[in-house]
Amino acid sequence: MASSADGRTAALSAQLARAHRDLRRHLTEVRTGLGRRRPAGGDTLLTHCLAFCTALTNHHQGEDEGLFAALVRERPDLAPTVAALVEDHGLIAGILTRVRELAEEAERATASPDGDLEAIGRELDGLAAIMESHFGYEERAIGAALDAGVPDDGWREPVLHFRAP
Repeated sequence: MASSADGRTAALSAQLARAHRDLRRHLTEVRTGLGRRRPAGGDTLLTHCLAFCTALTNHHQGEDEGLFAALVRERPDLAPTVAALVEDHGLIAGILTRVRELAEEAERATASPDGDLEAIGRELDGLAAIMESHFGYEERAIGAALDAGVPDDGWREPVLHFRAP
């Protein structure tokens, strides 16, 4: 159990689920903003996409480099599960790279911006499906182990309390 800001304890699995909900919400905002060149707040499409891509990348790097290493030290039996999750992260990273490239192209496009937006939308739709499956599996597969306690060697901030740029 980990202390929350108000002094109550919160299960790490619940904190992870909350972080995943925040990432889902952010992706929904990006997808909703595709039809507008300037999503909420006046940011450009590129800025909005990059903020989401950065938040998700930081979350996954924090898991790969911190949480998962600590988890496997405590629970070596979870190594195959962690390996599958890390593999998913690689797949997701590839999609995020494509989204970044398409967003950059859309920002520069003057001839066919709608085509660029459609391509981004398809990538984001695929990303949403993979994220949903990945997050659900991750929460089920490691939730109990998280709640049993995983030493924090600095992994909590990027994994549970990330800040979108």
